[in-house]
Amino acid sequence: MASTMIVDIVSAEAQIYQGTAKMLFAPAVMGEVGIMPQHTPLLTKIKPGEVRVITEDDQEEYFYVSGGMLEVLPSGVTVLADTAQRAHDLSEAAAEEAKERAEKALADHKDDVDYAAAEVQLAEAVAQVEAIRKIKKRLGKG
Repeated sequence: MASTMIVDIVSAEAQIYQGTAKMLFAPAVMGEVGIMPQHTPLLTKIKPGEVRVITEDDQEEYFYVSGGMLEVLPSGVTVLADTAQRAHDLSEAAAEEAKERAEKALADHKDDVDYAAAEVQLAEAVAQVEAIRKIKKRLGKG
């Protein structure tokens, strides 16, 4: 039985991560899933949140994804994210600012506001802030 698997995390812009891992955790729409080598094939939507990869040398890598798909095949795991960033590239201040902009757009009640888009932006900003705080806590920085 294989003790590692290949993990790819890609966004529309670029490949964010590729490596060998012992486990991957992702925010599937039905709840957080944990994927280990030899997992049953799976295709599921993922929601905005944290993806955590435990590498073959027991290091943890953290990523934020704004949604997308998770595909598990015998050859490995692929996270196809709408957008994805490494944890160290995230800015809590920028995420808080995006959250405030979305909340303001929803509260303004102007005719030119796209409420559906503002609600999506708010949900993504809240998820990003929560992921940043969770990652900081795990790393002992928050």
